[in-house]
Amino acid sequence: MELKRVVVTGLGALTPIGNNIKEYWDGLVNGKSGAAPITHFDASNFKTQFACEVKDFKVTDFIDRKEARRLDKFAQYALVASDEAIEDAGFDLDKLDNDRVGVIWGAGIGGLETFQKEVQAFENGNGTPRFNPFFIPKMIADIAPGHISIKYGFRGPNFTTVSACASSANAMIDALNYIRLGKADVIVTGGSEAAVTEAGIGGFNAMHALSTRNESPETASRPFDSTRDGFVLGEGAGALILEEYEHAKARGAKIYAEIAGGGLSADAHHMTAPHPEGLGARNVMKNCLEDAGLTIADVDAINMHGTSTPLGDIAESKAIGALFGEHAYNLNINSTKSMTGHLLGAAGAIEAIASILAMEHGIVPPTINHVNQDENIDSKLNLTLNKAQKRDIKVAMSNTFGFGGHNACVLFKKLD
Repeated sequence: MELKRVVVTGLGALTPIGNNIKEYWDGLVNGKSGAAPITHFDASNFKTQFACEVKDFKVTDFIDRKEARRLDKFAQYALVASDEAIEDAGFDLDKLDNDRVGVIWGAGIGGLETFQKEVQAFENGNGTPRFNPFFIPKMIADIAPGHISIKYGFRGPNFTTVSACASSANAMIDALNYIRLGKADVIVTGGSEAAVTEAGIGGFNAMHALSTRNESPETASRPFDSTRDGFVLGEGAGALILEEYEHAKARGAKIYAEIAGGGLSADAHHMTAPHPEGLGARNVMKNCLEDAGLTIADVDAINMHGTSTPLGDIAESKAIGALFGEHAYNLNINSTKSMTGHLLGAAGAIEAIASILAMEHGIVPPTINHVNQDENIDSKLNLTLNKAQKRDIKVAMSNTFGFGGHNACVLFKKLD
């Protein structure tokens, strides 16, 4: 069976450094930090008192007030980003075969804020079970694609992938394969997360996963720097329209890039820590290249998972060196998490978008906040430090890894 080609025809973003694609890209190329003191709740008693929140966002500018109250913030974000991507794709919605349009979405946690509030209300009510009837529908991680499909009447494949921070990358790979196999013509894919809550910050603090650089939030996410002390929690959403190539060409769609392949692997090592030599990370990049029918020499740029954790950045850089050999020094490598923070289940989506926009504009966004070289990371790697770099990118790779050892990698290339 000959696999169909799949292209990207629409993009949408709601991020800590920009509330749409244009603002997001401007923030990326200008090295804007999205980190600031937390405003969603009083964080004064927490070890970490800052995060990368979505800013200047008023949900009723996008969603009816009554409807918004029935949606957890992660689902609100999903609808806003997907609306932008669908509009960007330029569909004549009346001409789409909705039976062949799906929504495959990623979320690592789902409605954490809703869960927290309902349990607190139960406790404050002395154990009297008076739960909101929307508690479960607001909380469950699969509800976001449900709402997108209901709004537009899309009746194709519809589900959520949950693989911690690899969730939206997994969603993109599933979407790629459904279209490749002829099961759908168009799939809205991506991911959203809204975990900047007491439970989210407190839980990650308990794991010692978050930076505690409260005196300088804007510099706290510092991938590859020897003084990094953990990731910065982010929130938001990214959406991509994946479309079968002939379907897109027939309607004269703008095509951003071809999604050439996707790879998956497991570390099979530890619940939260990466394999120290980056074995799973090496394998997932290798699997992705094989799936795309490309070689290491074809790759120009890699948007690393690069969370700014002491172990993760070293393991991933070792994996790149092990797989790419001398060609590793020809790559532009970066971590956009230095600006956006870590959006958990939405990370893969917004970073894939960053890779696609880097190809389109010929500019690699920087890894900001780097001052001190880590002797455990190869100093000859071009980590695109502190300033964007011009680069003609024909093939771009994006890595996303999650707790539990889940690894996902997607590969984009300029259309032939």
